[in-house]
Amino acid sequence: MSVLEKLTSADAIALEDKYGAHNYHPLPVVLSRGEGVYVWDVEGKKYYDFLSAYSAVNQGHCHPKIVGAMINQAQTLTLTSRAFYNDKLGVYEEFITNYFGFDKVLPMNTGAEAVETALKISRKWAYEKKGIQENQAQIIVCEGNFHGRTTTIISFSNDENARKNFGPYTEGFIRIPYNDIDALEKALQSSNNIAGFLVEPIQGEAGVYVPNDGYLAKAKALCEANNVLFIADEVQTGIARTGKLLAVHHENVQPDVLILGKAVSGGVYPVSAVLANDEIMNVIKPGQHGSTFGGNPVAAAVAIAALEVVKDENLAENAERLGAIFREKIGEFVTNSNIATLVRGKGLLNAIVINDTEESDTAWNICMKLAENGLLAKPTHGNIIRFAPPLVMNEEQLLDCVSIIINTLKEFEK
Repeated sequence: MSVLEKLTSADAIALEDKYGAHNYHPLPVVLSRGEGVYVWDVEGKKYYDFLSAYSAVNQGHCHPKIVGAMINQAQTLTLTSRAFYNDKLGVYEEFITNYFGFDKVLPMNTGAEAVETALKISRKWAYEKKGIQENQAQIIVCEGNFHGRTTTIISFSNDENARKNFGPYTEGFIRIPYNDIDALEKALQSSNNIAGFLVEPIQGEAGVYVPNDGYLAKAKALCEANNVLFIADEVQTGIARTGKLLAVHHENVQPDVLILGKAVSGGVYPVSAVLANDEIMNVIKPGQHGSTFGGNPVAAAVAIAALEVVKDENLAENAERLGAIFREKIGEFVTNSNIATLVRGKGLLNAIVINDTEESDTAWNICMKLAENGLLAKPTHGNIIRFAPPLVMNEEQLLDCVSIIINTLKEFEK
């Protein structure tokens, strides 16, 4: 096919199928343009985006301030590696540490890299500050977690699709039920070698599983009492998604280690970060961790602009307000529905549980029909549909989307 020929959706899907690894199962929609809350496919059909690239595009597609920062920096200096200083990284580091209230940041590129970084920092802290014997540190994690798909991370996942035939696995993790404070307390008391507790404030990939009120605050208090690091993975829940700047802020919790990614860049560029105070972060010395692209000038410029947009446009407040409307309207429908059994979430991170088994294709078929009706969403865990639009959405657009969702669900009523 000539590069000058316009691709159809079928052409683009066929190319990916032939030349790309089959490690994803996308909806058969081929997108070519995005602006704000909308995306368009190659044939020109317009959709509401209700996934936001798994909450990476909180600030909306192609936000002009963020794109402008990227273009300006890309035309000046893109990459130096960390072999040299550059004139953007220190400015960004000061900005993001003040923004989230930490002493230091270690910049990386992707969410999974940031999780791996946090694990390394926590283990090194345990050996050098807590006095745990080397190679004996353990980190408590939760069942149903999703922190990425690197070899270390899948070692403590209970998603067999992500784990099977990828071993041998990394040791050093204790898995407990999510949202079970008694299980956490028991695990903390079971060993003197606990370095940290790694937790998602809301389990997104598990189906937007929101823990009981008070769970996070109680977990943080238990960690403090046992000299264990509270490590919050806010890659998906952070940056205003749940109605607060961080999801842990709903319970006034300040993590010992904070993991960020996705919307740190507004979806414009891969940027992730691990933040901690000096007592923890200073265990990392030159040569012990890094990345050629981590902390590059483009990433720094983009992240500053993206985080400024969050505050300047009051995106956390907007997410809080619109999320309450979404759950109220969908909740009214669910009360009398036999296809949807539950709506749950915080802010504009929500999910609807479909009345069918995880092995069924009902949720997938609903998402296909939603796309036909002009709204893009994706199932998770078979019978759950996650809804996470860009936080720049307004109330009129939200109500239009609620109407599309309810009318689509009605088509599947049994």
